Amino acid sequence: MMRFMIVAAVGVSLAAFLTAEERKPEKKAPMIGHMVYFKLKDGSAESRKKFVDSCNKYLANHEGAILYSAGTLGDEFKGQANDRDWDIALHVVFVDKAAHDKYQVHPDHKKFVSENKDAMEKVRVFDSELADVKVKAAR
Repeated sequence: MMRFMIVAAVGVSLAAFLTAEERKPEKKAPMIGHMVYFKLKDGSAESRKKFVDSCNKYLANHEGAILYSAGTLGDEFKGQANDRDWDIALHVVFVDKAAHDKYQVHPDHKKFVSENKDAMEKVRVFDSELADVKVKAAR
């Protein structure tokens, strides 16, 4: 009887372990950080505002985007390592590469590019796989 109970306990433990192993979540695809820096032909405050407004109109609400922000170069950031050769920064974080790729061909993205290409002097795009993302509550 004791032998049966030990074998049963081991069997139940093994079954629970194997079931837990089967339930391990699959490794998720990394989120994608899409950071774009625009140098405008006309870097005036009015042109910068118009460009950010256009970003907000066409780029802010895409499926699969979990973070969106567009803004201007901060005048107070003039450290030795600060790259100041841009006017507008666009930051979009996508849940995965598929969401990023869908955004790239979306009609709103294409409309944004079409309407703003003449205002751009230079565009730099930095796409990265984001690992170990930690989100903290705002102040």
